Amino acid sequence: MYADMRGDALHQGSMYSYISLEERIPQDHRLRSIRKMVNQALEQLSSEFDPMYSQRGRPSIPPEHLIRALLLQLLYGLRSEAQLMEQIRYNLLFRWFVGLEMDDEVWDATVLTKNRDRLLKGNVAQRLLQEVLEQARAHGLLSEEHFTVDGTLLEAWANRRSFQEKDPKTVVGTGWGGSKLLRDTHQSTTDPESRLYKKSTAGEAEPSYLGHVVIENRHGLVVAACATQSSTTAEREAALKMLEELGFEKTEPQPNSLAEVAPRATLGADKLYQDPSFVRELRKRRVVPHIAEYESGKNQCKNSLQPAERESVGFKISQRKRKLVEMVFGWGKLSSIMRQMKLKGRDKVDWLFRLLATANNLVRLVQLIPAQ
Repeated sequence: MYADMRGDALHQGSMYSYISLEERIPQDHRLRSIRKMVNQALEQLSSEFDPMYSQRGRPSIPPEHLIRALLLQLLYGLRSEAQLMEQIRYNLLFRWFVGLEMDDEVWDATVLTKNRDRLLKGNVAQRLLQEVLEQARAHGLLSEEHFTVDGTLLEAWANRRSFQEKDPKTVVGTGWGGSKLLRDTHQSTTDPESRLYKKSTAGEAEPSYLGHVVIENRHGLVVAACATQSSTTAEREAALKMLEELGFEKTEPQPNSLAEVAPRATLGADKLYQDPSFVRELRKRRVVPHIAEYESGKNQCKNSLQPAERESVGFKISQRKRKLVEMVFGWGKLSSIMRQMKLKGRDKVDWLFRLLATANNLVRLVQLIPAQ
């Protein structure tokens, strides 16, 4: 029987490391697959980065490094950019993903703040989302005909107490018939574009924005995303806008020929989208509405689906697929930073929300592409 001798806890620090940073990262780590997809997308965007920077002056931090760092923040749910920089400073995995060597100096958190406007003007978040989707399309993972749309409340970086009453002379009513609502009469002093809003009657109105996504029904990948100011009509308006981004523009069939026009796609949604004008707009785009209907009560008269749409097999499938969009929101609010957006202004919130959609797709593709 052998006894172990107590080890010495005092060790002299090594002056050199003979193991490279690349060798320290496990070959089966999921970030390897994610980094490969991100690098492929950034290669396609390289030519678009050049006009964002001056040809003179001192070299800036490569935009590829900034984008990888921001994706790390979303993938690991880091609440602040200061915390992100701290992780990159001592976490070798993060250094490797960003593209830094072990001895490279880590920049200050304010660098991200200063460069965000440059990336925002270049529409980088949307272009990155499109490039990642192209990779999914190349693997046959996207449905081109069946989609689901939904929206979620995004808590703004503001407090209810920051809302002050506006000058009555400047208030313009945006409610039904020009009525003045709370969002018209009050404004936040910290984030003027946020609005007091609640999605359910039981909840309390909070400073917020609304995030919207369209997913394809095959694997639940986000194909379009945006953030808007909160309102009762914002979800339907955003849905039509995102459909146009996907190429579903209005078509005007000849009179009495609507039945002869072949549908291009289906769109599943919850009861909030059960609005006659919205359903008509879908049909103009040759999109079949698979929208949940009111089953009883006074709201039943709002149902606008035709019997063929309501009784089709595709309608039932679309309603079952609706849970995939909830997985997107669940990941963003539980595993990432979607619960409260720590940026002010609709444009910045929209930019970050699109980047969140890209991060969600990357997490899904890591599981889907090896399976293919």
